[in-house]
Amino acid sequence: MDFEHSARSRELQEKLDEFMDEHIYPNERTYVEQMMSQDDPHVMPPVMEQLKKEARSRGLWNLFLAEPEYGVGLNNLDYAPLAEIMGRSPIAPEATNCAAPDTGNMEVLVEFGTDEQKERWLQPLLEGEIRSCFGMTEPDVASSDPTNLASTITKEGDEYVVNGRKWWTSGAADPRCKICLFLGLSDPDGEKYLQHSLVLVPMDASGVNVVRTLPVFGYDEGHGHCEVAFDDVRVPVSNLVGEEGHGFLIGQARLGPGRIHHCMRAIGMAERALELMCKRAHSRVAFGIPLSKQGVIRDWIAEARVRIEQARLLTLKAAWMMDTAGKDAARVEISAIKVAAAELATWVVDRSIQVHGGAGVSDDFPLALMYAHARTLHIVDGADEVHKMVLARHELNRWKG
Repeated sequence: MDFEHSARSRELQEKLDEFMDEHIYPNERTYVEQMMSQDDPHVMPPVMEQLKKEARSRGLWNLFLAEPEYGVGLNNLDYAPLAEIMGRSPIAPEATNCAAPDTGNMEVLVEFGTDEQKERWLQPLLEGEIRSCFGMTEPDVASSDPTNLASTITKEGDEYVVNGRKWWTSGAADPRCKICLFLGLSDPDGEKYLQHSLVLVPMDASGVNVVRTLPVFGYDEGHGHCEVAFDDVRVPVSNLVGEEGHGFLIGQARLGPGRIHHCMRAIGMAERALELMCKRAHSRVAFGIPLSKQGVIRDWIAEARVRIEQARLLTLKAAWMMDTAGKDAARVEISAIKVAAAELATWVVDRSIQVHGGAGVSDDFPLALMYAHARTLHIVDGADEVHKMVLARHELNRWKG
């Protein structure tokens, strides 16, 4: 295995580090203040548009897309350190047009979209002019098994009629969210993995209603994690993505790269939490001894470094396998890193909060928000238990008599 990054990746890492130091970190507080001062916290604060213009002027735009006609042409291994750098700040991914769920949706449209779909939806997403959402998870079924999804897509003439209720539909509260990639049951009698289809549903279509946003540990900012109702929504058959019955397969193809992107960013989050922990340990004295000289604190810091390096190497292995053998061949590694990265981020952020004491759970530091995000990583894009099921099944199959 060769984890060496290309010269292009190293160049972009340097440029991205500079952008983070000069523009992202100094504007994190501004972003929060502007967002909280608005009537609608889901509207993009003005500073974000400034950051996007600056990022684009530096060539730090659509870094995640491997196709050179759409992005900068990096493979997963070369993108890994860039995603890690962006993961250090909650506002960096959007500033570079590398934020979920748009990244996964753009990848779907690049791979499966028609020319018409690419022109109408992909192009404005690439330009950062609109945002999108992905309608998969449902409140009435155990969505950790996507074959349970009960929302329906029924063909009537030259239209599909979409019905159902989705939730945790990230980004749907943003007024710039113009399109939903909706996964629904289209052939109840089909084979287990060929019963669902994926269609494009404009958010302004009749029958689409954003019912509410769902706070995460009390946080309800950004672009919203929403419950959305779809009642007799009609879209043309040309809005089908890929083939009928292939929605589940397309959805899984989307989630693979998305999972590893989450893991890359989680490592960056853990690195920043460790940095904050070390700085706090140097600046505080308790019982006559600096925290940095307390044995338990040093043990946490050492353990954090070990865990970060382990997770990073496993992420790089998964990225390398995706590049060399394909997404399907890397399924086990992707599941493994999805579990490991979530655990890593939660553990390091939690210890950093503890070192900060009461300040750690305040808004004076980014740690509380980091923890809320890290904890959700145990659930999003497949719960830990589902990925462990995949890993266990693989290991058992290796030793089946």
